[in-house]
Amino acid sequence: MSCDQALAPTELRRVFGAFPTGVTAIAALVDGVPVGLAASSFTPVSLDPPLVSVCVAHSSTTWPALRDRARLGVSVLGAHQEQACRRLAARDGDRFAALDWRATPDGAVLVEDASAWLDCSVEQQIRAGDHDIVLLRVHELDADHAVPPLVFHASGFRRLEAA
Repeated sequence: MSCDQALAPTELRRVFGAFPTGVTAIAALVDGVPVGLAASSFTPVSLDPPLVSVCVAHSSTTWPALRDRARLGVSVLGAHQEQACRRLAARDGDRFAALDWRATPDGAVLVEDASAWLDCSVEQQIRAGDHDIVLLRVHELDADHAVPPLVFHASGFRRLEAA
């Protein structure tokens, strides 16, 4: 296999998919309406200052509406929220239909019954290939460790199991 074939997008996606990730909803109010997207590229970055990151494709039609919001909600989706993730990842339709959510006073939208939530603001955006790495400053957060997270692995949803 040549180097070019090994680095084809389909092969990269297949190999990157060997690394399991959680799934997050990134959302905010835009003109009083919840707007959001699903992202599996969420990563804690720093404890001091409190920073996390998410990567967003340049092809996203939702990110331009979110990137300038005062606050963004990051919800770590629970294992029971696979359908919510599918709705948030859809290209059209009402992504928040039949989804329980709440908004903070600053406009961050958080999905109810998630494994964890973070109220954030955009700290920095870094252009990286076909995505932007978005550093988010965390202002408030909480977690419910009784709610197992939704896991994305090998192009499918999985659940954690105790060892």
